Amino acid sequence: MSTTLSASTLLAVPLAPLVGSAIAGILGTTFGGNVIGRRASHTFTILGVLVAFILSAMTLKSVALDGARFNETLYTWMVVGGLKMEIGFLVDGLTAMMMVVVTFVSLMVHLYTIGYMEEDEGYNRFFAYISLFTFSMLMLVMSNNLLQLFFGWEAVGLVSYLLIGFWFNKPTAIFANMKAFLVNRVGDFGFILGIGLIVAYAGTMNYTEVFAKAPELGALGFPGTDWMLITVICICLFIGAMGKSAQFPLHVWLPDSMEGPTPISALIHAATMVTAGIFMVARMSPLFELSDTALNFILVIGAITALFMGFLGIIQNDIKRVVAYSTLSQLGYMTVALGASAYSVAVFHLMTHAFFKALLFLAAGSVIMGLHHNQDIRWMGNVRKYMPITWITSLLGTLALIGTPLFSGFYSKDSIIEAVHFSNLPASGFAHFAVLAGVFVTSFYSFRLYFLVFHGKERYDQNPDAHHDHHDDHGHDDGHGHGHGDGKPHESPWVVTVPLLLLAVPSVVIGFVTIQPMLFGDFLKDAITINTAAHPAMVKFGEIFHGPVSMALHALSTPPLYLALAGAVTAWYMYLINPAVPAAIARALRPLVVVLENKYYLDWFNENVLARGARALGIGLWKGGDRGVIEGGVVNASWKLVGLVSAVVRRAQTGYLYHYALMMIVGVLLFMTYFVWLAK
Repeated sequence: MSTTLSASTLLAVPLAPLVGSAIAGILGTTFGGNVIGRRASHTFTILGVLVAFILSAMTLKSVALDGARFNETLYTWMVVGGLKMEIGFLVDGLTAMMMVVVTFVSLMVHLYTIGYMEEDEGYNRFFAYISLFTFSMLMLVMSNNLLQLFFGWEAVGLVSYLLIGFWFNKPTAIFANMKAFLVNRVGDFGFILGIGLIVAYAGTMNYTEVFAKAPELGALGFPGTDWMLITVICICLFIGAMGKSAQFPLHVWLPDSMEGPTPISALIHAATMVTAGIFMVARMSPLFELSDTALNFILVIGAITALFMGFLGIIQNDIKRVVAYSTLSQLGYMTVALGASAYSVAVFHLMTHAFFKALLFLAAGSVIMGLHHNQDIRWMGNVRKYMPITWITSLLGTLALIGTPLFSGFYSKDSIIEAVHFSNLPASGFAHFAVLAGVFVTSFYSFRLYFLVFHGKERYDQNPDAHHDHHDDHGHDDGHGHGHGDGKPHESPWVVTVPLLLLAVPSVVIGFVTIQPMLFGDFLKDAITINTAAHPAMVKFGEIFHGPVSMALHALSTPPLYLALAGAVTAWYMYLINPAVPAAIARALRPLVVVLENKYYLDWFNENVLARGARALGIGLWKGGDRGVIEGGVVNASWKLVGLVSAVVRRAQTGYLYHYALMMIVGVLLFMTYFVWLAK
């Protein structure tokens, strides 16, 4: 077995994008005097990500073919007692796969950005941000300890905040990035509590050492309760994943994050950052396997997200928001797989989803460009006539998303459904229903989007908002010279279409090629731990798996295929053949539509109950606690008491000698009287 992975080579993977980001962010902006121009900025950042991708691909080859592994500390930052705070890398099959996915999708987004952000004033700043994000994500997935994991975790959150609010003059963008920041802090609070408990009871932050002590942690109870310590740790860690991977009810930030430019929707909110929580739970599988309670909790949360976020995708009219709710739903699928102890299936779907969802987001951006920055799918139609490359790549991405046999999404999504079916946990029944129903819902909203955009009548001239500056990228509409919405569509430039074509290839073939080694081979064997006796889902699934071709043929007689077909046919009839049906259904089910339009009133609850309640509590603590008790009762009362005592004492200090002599005589008489009384 070869172990030839070089520490310097691995270090170059995250540092190359960091160097590109620093060059563009310092020398290419007003901060550094605009020393370099646009061409140099995108050249340095793309070169950095290209280097990272090439090195990641070489690493994946060594890991997959030669069995190479790496787990070493590169730098010890601090030692506190016996606790070491280190920087180090753990490279196995899981890490190598994530490295390639992150760098490849990032490279495609960098190329795409050249065309998409062509006229934007923040061009160099945007390239600096997305390269910095790539560095942060690589540090997260390559870490071999919880400290570095948390650093990468918070760094991607910070860059996400900067990118969502990239157009900082738009009030909606500022609201969206603050919302994302605050919701993620809720999840991160749980995450850091989980890390703190691990450090407190295991005394280390190194993955290998923590996992070695997992049986000891699994035998401990949580002080003062009947709960097991490992259950509390796992639930706290998963709360962090709920925030980062947008699980119900901490999902509310992700749809609003579409206020940022489309390239970051593909990079951060579809392919990489939102999957950090999935990656983290898979990496922590030795801990999660010790708590059925935590796994059941994960199953329920994932099932709710997979089904109910899909419903919201049905009523969206913004092209990016439809894809955003699709992302939420698919993240729910991955989470369900984690709860069923099918960690390899979860990361398999993470990988396939990264490619076809990045493709769908970038295709949506291409449509937005081609339609002069109109994002409302109600005022599109027949775009395939004018944008053939965008059309065919969108179709391929849609077919992968709904789980069409032989496409990448089919292998990963059907594997999730099978794994949940074989799970023996109590929550698996509800989860299996949710993922099955989600197949129909996914197909319906996906083909609703597809038919309204690429087929049917042309509706560009009917857009009531065509002359209003309110869509996604109007921050630079005028720079493009077409801020109106009444012109015919046009195909995007090659820097936009080439990434679409390159992403379409893995969207079609990657599932077929990799399902065997990832799910049933040794590729992830040493990265993921499963207690097969307690959680036999993957063992039972392996017994019926006989290769990708057999799996595709078997799908012809299973419910998921017919549910997906039913969703597509229903969308075709309702939006191409008889467009009056959706309106009639909306009228008949108006109360339900209102609930969906208000996104289950979660935003209302957060703003009017949680936010106002917190504000009222804060005002109460300020006025009652700070002003009333501390300032009025402690600070002011103490100085007033001192002043009162001083005023009384001051009256006795007259400065006359005969007053002092009189007080001495009176004092002596009192003492004499006291002692005489004691003597009696």
